[in-house]
Amino acid sequence: MAKKAASFAALGGLVFSTDAGRHCPDCSQPVAACICKQTVIPAGDGIARVRRESKGRGGKTVTTISGVPLPIDALTTLATTLKKRCGTGGALKDGIIEIQGDHVELLLAELIKLGFKAKKSGG
Repeated sequence: MAKKAASFAALGGLVFSTDAGRHCPDCSQPVAACICKQTVIPAGDGIARVRRESKGRGGKTVTTISGVPLPIDALTTLATTLKKRCGTGGALKDGIIEIQGDHVELLLAELIKLGFKAKKSGG
């Protein structure tokens, strides 16, 4: 059975306030000053690098695409498009698109067709 809090300070901060209106559930800032949905374009030279990786993945092959100069929203859309094109699953982690399987040549052609500068990276 949980103990009741003895004071408001023991509750861990602000409980409820209508002072600033609605708050973002991710960053706890007012919706007008939300910092988590800002369009952040990753720093780099603007060239998408496509490589095949299997190290640290239990022997499973994954094709990664890094350095795509897009904001997070557009990067998510691009990842979905590329996953559908390859017919496999994947993920978007820290601005790097991961596509399951070895699809380096297909993804290079698709990125160039979409207007990105892309090149093969690694062996």
